[in-house]
Amino acid sequence: MTKSQVCAYRGRDTAMQTTKLLKVTIIAEAVLRERLIAEILSAGATGYTSAAAEGEGSRHLRSGDLPGDNVRIETIVDEQVADRLLTQLTDQYFPHFALIAYVTEVRVIRGEKYV
Repeated sequence: MTKSQVCAYRGRDTAMQTTKLLKVTIIAEAVLRERLIAEILSAGATGYTSAAAEGEGSRHLRSGDLPGDNVRIETIVDEQVADRLLTQLTDQYFPHFALIAYVTEVRVIRGEKYV
């Protein structure tokens, strides 16, 4: 973590140190859950959160046309890990599977837990 990544955040009564990191969110066919988790961890992430997902997008509702549900997997990582993960998704998954991925800048407390 560089000094520029650590920021002071003024809460109610105290100042807290936060760290700027990236949250990578992947929404995919639930059948890919275990494979995507393995990709996340092999890219260097220290953890992830996974939950069922549903919605509608450019391909409309995804119910009934394909068996199974969707999964949303999120991980908080530094820029290098995010780049490795997104490259792997672009090369190995986007051409073959219905999934999306996006990155959001986040500020976390106890940033050392994520890198």
